[in-house]
Amino acid sequence: MSSLHHLLPIIFLIITINHSFGYLLKVTKDANTHQYTTNLLIGSPQLQAKLVVHLSGESIWLTCPPSSRKLIEHGSVTSLVTKVQDSKYHQNPVTGFGGTGYLAEETVFSSASDGSTFKIPVTCSEEYLLQGLVTGARGVLGFGRSKAAFQSRTISSFDLPRRFSICLSKSEGFIVSGPHVSNSLSYTPLVTNGVNGKGYYMSVNSMKVNGRKLAIGHSIGGVEISTIVPYTTMESTIYEIFTRAYVTSAKKMNMTIVDPVAPFGTCFRSQAKVPDIELVLQSVLVKWKIQRRNVMVDVSDSVMCLGFVDGGLGMEGLMVLGGYQLEDHILEFNMGTNMMGFSTSLLNEGSSCSKLREAISTPKELL
Repeated sequence: MSSLHHLLPIIFLIITINHSFGYLLKVTKDANTHQYTTNLLIGSPQLQAKLVVHLSGESIWLTCPPSSRKLIEHGSVTSLVTKVQDSKYHQNPVTGFGGTGYLAEETVFSSASDGSTFKIPVTCSEEYLLQGLVTGARGVLGFGRSKAAFQSRTISSFDLPRRFSICLSKSEGFIVSGPHVSNSLSYTPLVTNGVNGKGYYMSVNSMKVNGRKLAIGHSIGGVEISTIVPYTTMESTIYEIFTRAYVTSAKKMNMTIVDPVAPFGTCFRSQAKVPDIELVLQSVLVKWKIQRRNVMVDVSDSVMCLGFVDGGLGMEGLMVLGGYQLEDHILEFNMGTNMMGFSTSLLNEGSSCSKLREAISTPKELL
């Protein structure tokens, strides 16, 4: 038998699938860490595993129960067919710590829709890599642009459409594959990034506050869509220009500035109407509009803060679009066309990601 150095870290996951629309995962938000999680059932006897949803994650990794572990050698038929080399190294997206695991085989179940199941490989990790994840988390479920990511494994195993949709919520949202969740989406090309080729990026040409273009002087470039970063984060020079413009617009609306509340740098007395923010994408006709619910964070009954933070001067890019700004928007990632669809806020239509999840949890709703 080969040494452990020649063994690839792998675990076998059984996920239920509905062949009319693929998989449907319920996603919940932890109020303390602002991390988004989903649950799977692992092993025999079955144990529940909470996994952190990582949109840019290149693999699926989790700590394995001590039972039912089966080592599989590198170069075996299983490892060659599944190409688990892609998932040998894995990283905690919160702490940045990474490592390699060991080869193991395990079974994981999810709630059944039509009763069918299938196996996909994931990385088996060590306990120390869980540091920084939400309490009770067993690992990370990656959806990045990688052969080892969750949606890539399911697509290759079951010939599913090469797209998935995500809808985050402060309570319960979802991730689903298959048909379009909405026919009222705007689309923008997904662009590549030289630093992290596994994530999803959109090109932002400019920003506006209440219709006035920020005097940045150049394109913002590729902006990562993140489920790990809790609030949209900007490089310091961009953040300064943005907050200055926002305060100017806020004063025109008679908004009262109050002392900042960490981690935010700009806070106001609470009120219903606030300046909107627009991200202008590939043309002036394609805009991502961010309105009150996704602009302001209510930190108390009387104080709200601008939900954008200063990322310093050492950021890899100029901006990362955080989870708070994504909530109650439908995002559709189409790997076949390399496009991303996005909706306006569902709250404008009296809906939400939580309400939409309840509707599509019944397969007939998607037909």
